[in-house]
Amino acid sequence: MQPPRKPIDIAAYDLRLALPLGAFFVVFFLTPLLVLLTLSLQSDPKGTAYGLHQYAAFLGDRFSLGVLAATLWLGVKVTLLCLVFGFPIAWLHVRTRSSAARGVIMLIVLLPLLTSVVVRTFAWIVILGRQGIVNATLLQLGVIDAPLRLLYTDVGVVTALAQVQMPLMVLPLTTALARIDPNLSDASAALGAGAWRTFFRVILPLSLPGVIAGCMLTYAAAITAFITQSLIGGGQMLFMPMYIYQQASTLQNWPFASAISIIFLVAVLLVVTLFTKLGRLSRGCADA
Repeated sequence: MQPPRKPIDIAAYDLRLALPLGAFFVVFFLTPLLVLLTLSLQSDPKGTAYGLHQYAAFLGDRFSLGVLAATLWLGVKVTLLCLVFGFPIAWLHVRTRSSAARGVIMLIVLLPLLTSVVVRTFAWIVILGRQGIVNATLLQLGVIDAPLRLLYTDVGVVTALAQVQMPLMVLPLTTALARIDPNLSDASAALGAGAWRTFFRVILPLSLPGVIAGCMLTYAAAITAFITQSLIGGGQMLFMPMYIYQQASTLQNWPFASAISIIFLVAVLLVVTLFTKLGRLSRGCADA
């Protein structure tokens, strides 16, 4: 008599199937990262000695720390701007009954992703220039007497980055808002709550997972946007991506550039970890 066969677990899989992906990850991500870490430990460009001198030089330099702080603060401003404008867009897309209108809204949201980042950035240079669309319109309306300085400013960089990264905020928000039962708003209104009270007590808590996910994606993309930061900010504004580029390409100080890259990577990972923990807490609140 043959022994009974064990039931087949359809969810089980052979770990060997992950070997190609694991090999790709090791060759093209882990190995370059280890090379970068080893290079950052060189005390001089010639590699005659090793130590933490490059990290000490960065952490002991007020200018370098200022560049790091400015970059992280830039991400905060861009993320807040995307959240302020992205939430109403996502809400409008979810609440619109017409499928054609929803398609138009989604097309407008996705347009930045369908265009090259270089083209979008040069378009903002034309818009924000002294003879650009914004200044020309304000001059014609008589609001200003002379062109405003919008290009190569903090306002210009934040505005351009917010438009470029807006889809990363709107798409998670749209997904989170679409999962909220519309009857909850009707029930809140039936219990006597106004529109704003319903929003802050019902809609916003349930949409927090989408808010956290959108903020995490937008923040990480904004502080690493080398092209937009460089072209819109110009040479008058320095952020971490351009700082790394200057040290590596212009000054040929590869160990210091590697150390800056590792420090920047750790800073970004810390922020992402914070967003991840907030996301777990928000999911707990949404489930409750």
